[in-house]
Amino acid sequence: MKLTKLWLLVPVLLSLTACGTSKSQSSDSKSAKKLTDVSIVLDYVPNTNHTGLYVAKDKGYFKAAGLNVKIIEPGDNATSIGMVGANKAQFGVSYQEDVTYAHADGKNIPVKAIGTVIKHNTSGFVSLKSSGITSPKDFAGKTYAGWQTPSEEAVLKAVMSKDHVNPKSLKIVGATGDGPKSLGKKNDLQWWFQGWDVIRAKDDGIKVNYMPLRQLDKRLDYYTPVIITNNTQLKQNSKLVQAFMSATKKGYQDVIAHPKADAKILHKYAKDYDLSFLEESQAFLSANYTDDAANWGKMDAKVWNNYTGFMKEYGLIKKAIPADTLYTNQYVGK
Repeated sequence: MKLTKLWLLVPVLLSLTACGTSKSQSSDSKSAKKLTDVSIVLDYVPNTNHTGLYVAKDKGYFKAAGLNVKIIEPGDNATSIGMVGANKAQFGVSYQEDVTYAHADGKNIPVKAIGTVIKHNTSGFVSLKSSGITSPKDFAGKTYAGWQTPSEEAVLKAVMSKDHVNPKSLKIVGATGDGPKSLGKKNDLQWWFQGWDVIRAKDDGIKVNYMPLRQLDKRLDYYTPVIITNNTQLKQNSKLVQAFMSATKKGYQDVIAHPKADAKILHKYAKDYDLSFLEESQAFLSANYTDDAANWGKMDAKVWNNYTGFMKEYGLIKKAIPADTLYTNQYVGK
């Protein structure tokens, strides 16, 4: 009799358990729905400039801030400036130069930099060690391979003119895409990032001379890359911007403290690169993101004004743009 009654209770118990499970799942579902979907468009394929973003996503910093963040690689016909400016993405990774162009000469694409990934410009010109090309004084009669953009040509003109060398004596051609392997063969000079291409060349046994841009002309110590958003987010979703940047800052501070471990996180999203290479690159970037982890992301009006002045001097823009139109530190100060 007792056994029968117990068996009669089983369906009820199962029903209650299922009901409890259903309520739990419903609660979890509601909790998941509380996350706000946002996206950030990269400037390029995943690399060590972006590690803090992937760490913030992988370690749950974005989730803890109430965000479900989608990290998007740019397409052939879609730039971060264009997508963020059109509010097709809330955030993007771009460059000081492009943010300035976005506001130049009546364009007024509504974007603003809200944090710099790296405090200083870590790019420069390179030549083979054996070439004897160690400064712009040696550029005359040589061949430079690059992107063939007006700003690139302006930089070359500036550094050569400063060393009293005729810029027209340098032949400029389009990059072949071979990177370090074409240096000294199809061209004599290229423009590399120290934390990426210079390390890659070293790993390939290619010895180079590296000429940092910020040492060639102080105005060229501009911010590259930067994180951007648009005016719609700044006006209507200021709390969301703050949540995103606080979590992002935490991600980059994590990478500063744990470069080797966090390079492994990036490797999950950048599998085309050897882990050992990413670890080398990350060691460099983690030491160069900022001088002080507490101040990661902060920018200086002088840097913006210096490069804006450079762009105006060399005809890249017609009118100077106030720095406060281009950037804000409001969201990296906390």
